[in-house]
Amino acid sequence: MAKVPAAQTRLFKNLFICRNCKSTMRADGRKIILRKVKCRKCGGTVFRTRRKK
Repeated sequence: MAKVPAAQTRLFKNLFICRNCKSTMRADGRKIILRKVKCRKCGGTVFRTRRKK
């Protein structure tokens, strides 16, 4: 199956998963590294990127 660039951008760009509660949110990668972003659900500051299958 072909990879559509628009779909790849929508699914993976600036998308992070909270390591505590597994909720998803969009944010700038630099803010994630500096831990300026908090999870809406649990208030945690540790995130990971969404994994490509």
